Amino acid sequence: MALAIMIVGLVLFLGVHTLTTQRDLRARMIASTGEGVYKAGYALVSLLGLVLIVRGFAHYHSEGLIELWTPPRALKHLTMALMLPAVILVVAAYIRGRIYTAVKHPMLSGVKLWAAAHLIANGDLGGIILFGSFLGWAVFDRISLKGRADAGGPPIPVGGWGNDLIAVAVGIVAYLALVFAFHPVVMGIPVVGV
Repeated sequence: MALAIMIVGLVLFLGVHTLTTQRDLRARMIASTGEGVYKAGYALVSLLGLVLIVRGFAHYHSEGLIELWTPPRALKHLTMALMLPAVILVVAAYIRGRIYTAVKHPMLSGVKLWAAAHLIANGDLGGIILFGSFLGWAVFDRISLKGRADAGGPPIPVGGWGNDLIAVAVGIVAYLALVFAFHPVVMGIPVVGV
């Protein structure tokens, strides 16, 4: 049951995020509902999907994993190391500087790195479904960006090295919060000292 909840959450969350790649459909929806209603609906479906993903995965994890293979312990350490640049990349998508310019799509790069890092450290069915889904979505979205004529919104100014330093600092704080608060408290999955 927990896996089913997580999968429904994935369908909602990734489904609504895939909608942004379908520019004509998105434009028709905005034209028929209005931009405010579209954005509110998008946000609500995303939030509901995210809540179902987190709750479903946490319950699945607490009920007992369906192990498909056992990753070597070293891969868990590699995942911890890869997560720091993944989080910094996600932050750099919003605090734009030279990292943003060099990577072009740091949010998608961060999601791909996060998902791939977790895939190598988790050999259970739920983990493979969860992280494989996000990796597949991020690859699809990145490919779709190459074919889009529009940028998807007003341009966000890009700063210099100062923004990169802020992105790295915020990324480090977010990484520590994920390791010491989110993972053990929200997910019930400690990652340090295990």
